[in-house]
Amino acid sequence: MKIIIATILPLSLFAASFNAPMQKYIDELKVQAKNSDSSFVDFSVKRGEKIFTSVHVGKRGKKISCASCHSLNLKANGKNIHTNKVLKPLAPSVNSARLTVVKDTKKWLRRNFKDVYVRAGTAKEKGDVLYFINSK
Repeated sequence: MKIIIATILPLSLFAASFNAPMQKYIDELKVQAKNSDSSFVDFSVKRGEKIFTSVHVGKRGKKISCASCHSLNLKANGKNIHTNKVLKPLAPSVNSARLTVVKDTKKWLRRNFKDVYVRAGTAKEKGDVLYFINSK
Protein backbone atom coordinates (compact mmCIF):
# COMPACT_ATOMS: atom_id res chain seq x y z
CA MET A 1 0.00 0.00 0.00
CA LYS A 2 2.81 2.44 0.88
CA ILE A 3 4.49 1.81 -2.46
CA ILE A 4 1.30 2.63 -4.35
CA ILE A 5 0.79 5.85 -2.39
CA ALA A 6 4.44 6.88 -2.87
CA THR A 7 4.10 6.31 -6.61
CA ILE A 8 0.76 8.08 -7.07
CA LEU A 9 1.29 11.01 -4.70
CA PRO A 10 4.14 12.68 -6.62
CA LEU A 11 2.15 12.54 -9.87
CA SER A 12 -0.84 14.17 -8.25
CA LEU A 13 1.36 16.89 -6.79
CA PHE A 14 2.64 17.81 -10.25
CA ALA A 15 -0.87 17.90 -11.66
CA ALA A 16 -2.12 20.04 -8.78
CA SER A 17 0.50 22.71 -9.39
CA PHE A 18 -0.88 23.78 -12.78
CA ASN A 19 -3.01 26.92 -12.83
CA ALA A 20 -6.73 26.46 -13.53
CA PRO A 21 -6.62 26.96 -17.33
CA MET A 22 -3.61 24.66 -17.67
CA GLN A 23 -5.26 22.05 -15.44
CA LYS A 24 -8.30 22.15 -17.72
CA TYR A 25 -5.97 21.52 -20.69
CA ILE A 26 -4.28 18.66 -18.81
CA ASP A 27 -7.71 17.16 -18.10
CA GLU A 28 -8.60 17.42 -21.81
CA LEU A 29 -5.35 15.66 -22.72
CA LYS A 30 -6.18 12.92 -20.21
CA VAL A 31 -9.56 12.32 -21.86
CA GLN A 32 -7.91 12.19 -25.31
CA ALA A 33 -5.20 9.83 -24.04
CA LYS A 34 -7.81 7.55 -22.42
CA ASN A 35 -9.83 7.53 -25.65
CA SER A 36 -6.71 6.44 -27.56
CA ASP A 37 -5.61 3.86 -24.98
CA SER A 38 -8.13 2.39 -22.55
CA SER A 39 -5.30 1.30 -20.21
CA PHE A 40 -4.11 4.91 -19.76
CA VAL A 41 -4.16 6.00 -16.10
CA ASP A 42 -2.11 9.21 -15.83
CA PHE A 43 0.79 11.07 -17.34
CA SER A 44 4.32 10.21 -16.33
CA VAL A 45 7.29 12.42 -15.48
CA LYS A 46 9.60 9.53 -16.39
CA ARG A 47 8.04 9.04 -19.82
CA GLY A 48 8.12 12.81 -20.32
CA GLU A 49 11.83 12.90 -19.57
CA LYS A 50 12.45 10.14 -22.10
CA ILE A 51 10.48 12.04 -24.75
CA PHE A 52 12.36 15.26 -23.93
CA THR A 53 15.83 13.71 -24.07
CA SER A 54 15.49 11.12 -26.85
CA VAL A 55 17.29 11.97 -30.09
CA HIS A 56 15.59 11.79 -33.51
CA VAL A 57 16.25 12.93 -37.04
CA GLY A 58 14.32 16.20 -37.01
CA LYS A 59 12.56 18.12 -39.74
CA ARG A 60 15.86 19.61 -40.96
CA GLY A 61 17.36 16.14 -41.39
CA LYS A 62 19.75 16.36 -38.43
CA LYS A 63 19.73 14.57 -35.10
CA ILE A 64 17.92 16.62 -32.46
CA SER A 65 16.09 16.32 -29.15
CA CYS A 66 14.14 18.83 -27.09
CA ALA A 67 17.24 19.11 -24.92
CA SER A 68 19.28 20.17 -27.96
CA CYS A 69 17.81 23.65 -27.57
CA HIS A 70 16.44 23.68 -24.02
CA SER A 71 19.41 21.81 -22.46
CA LEU A 72 19.21 19.01 -19.92
CA ASN A 73 19.04 21.57 -17.12
CA LEU A 74 15.60 23.10 -17.52
CA LYS A 75 16.45 25.67 -14.83
CA ALA A 76 19.09 27.22 -17.10
CA ASN A 77 18.79 29.18 -20.33
CA GLY A 78 18.84 27.21 -23.52
CA LYS A 79 19.77 28.26 -27.03
CA ASN A 80 18.00 27.49 -30.29
CA ILE A 81 20.49 25.43 -32.30
CA HIS A 82 19.26 26.88 -35.60
CA THR A 83 18.93 30.59 -34.74
CA ASN A 84 21.21 30.90 -31.68
CA LYS A 85 18.34 32.71 -29.93
CA VAL A 86 18.58 32.42 -26.13
CA LEU A 87 15.64 30.55 -24.64
CA LYS A 88 14.52 31.36 -21.11
CA PRO A 89 14.44 28.40 -18.70
CA LEU A 90 11.59 25.94 -19.15
CA ALA A 91 11.38 25.08 -15.46
CA PRO A 92 8.38 26.80 -13.84
CA SER A 93 10.33 26.83 -10.56
CA VAL A 94 12.67 29.49 -11.99
CA ASN A 95 10.51 30.95 -14.76
CA SER A 96 7.02 31.60 -13.43
CA ALA A 97 5.70 32.40 -16.92
CA ARG A 98 6.17 28.81 -18.08
CA LEU A 99 3.14 26.56 -18.44
CA THR A 100 0.69 29.30 -17.56
CA VAL A 101 -0.93 30.21 -20.91
CA VAL A 102 -2.66 27.33 -22.68
CA LYS A 103 -2.56 28.93 -26.14
CA ASP A 104 1.22 29.43 -25.92
CA THR A 105 1.78 25.96 -24.50
CA LYS A 106 -0.21 24.34 -27.33
CA LYS A 107 1.68 26.40 -29.93
CA TRP A 108 5.11 25.43 -28.63
CA LEU A 109 4.22 21.77 -28.13
CA ARG A 110 2.94 21.61 -31.71
CA ARG A 111 5.97 23.42 -33.13
CA ASN A 112 8.58 21.53 -31.12
CA PHE A 113 7.10 18.08 -31.74
CA LYS A 114 7.14 18.84 -35.48
CA ASP A 115 10.75 20.06 -35.27
CA VAL A 116 12.03 17.05 -33.31
CA TYR A 117 9.65 14.20 -34.15
CA VAL A 118 8.46 15.45 -37.56
CA ARG A 119 4.88 14.82 -36.47
CA ALA A 120 2.31 16.08 -34.01
CA GLY A 121 2.65 14.72 -30.51
CA THR A 122 -0.05 12.49 -29.08
CA ALA A 123 -2.12 13.61 -26.11
CA LYS A 124 -0.20 11.14 -23.92
CA GLU A 125 3.17 12.45 -25.11
CA LYS A 126 2.14 16.07 -24.58
CA GLY A 127 0.86 15.35 -21.07
CA ASP A 128 3.99 13.39 -20.20
CA VAL A 129 6.25 16.23 -21.39
CA LEU A 130 4.19 18.81 -19.49
CA TYR A 131 4.45 16.73 -16.29
CA PHE A 132 8.22 16.44 -16.81
CA ILE A 133 8.69 20.19 -17.38
CA ASN A 134 6.40 21.02 -14.48
CA SER A 135 8.45 18.77 -12.18
CA LYS A 136 11.51 20.98 -12.60
